[in-house]
Amino acid sequence: MPRCTNSSCPMGTQIDIAASPAMASVPKPPKGHFNVLYFASASSYTGKDHEALPAPLPLSKLFAELEARYPGVKAKVLDSCLVTVNLDYVEVTEGDAEGSLIQEADEVAIIPPVSSG
Repeated sequence: MPRCTNSSCPMGTQIDIAASPAMASVPKPPKGHFNVLYFASASSYTGKDHEALPAPLPLSKLFAELEARYPGVKAKVLDSCLVTVNLDYVEVTEGDAEGSLIQEADEVAIIPPVSSG
């Protein structure tokens, strides 16, 4: 599968978040949890680079869970971000009862739009 290192990658490609020095120190999640990695404005808004959340969690409920923890994050960050699960881009569709489950030890990345001058 093709890999890229920025958020302009199309769905179905992988992003190499391991190339980020900040992510080299992310510990494995505790048993029964998965890691969420926050980049750019997502990190600024939450005040964290990463955290562990209880697994399993339906992908369709991810944004609601983050909104419950960080009120306002959905409108300010999540509605315009890309999401990867285990380095694969995914679409987060709220209310999708048939959607994927985020499993124990998975790695989810919240990647806001990237801009440069």
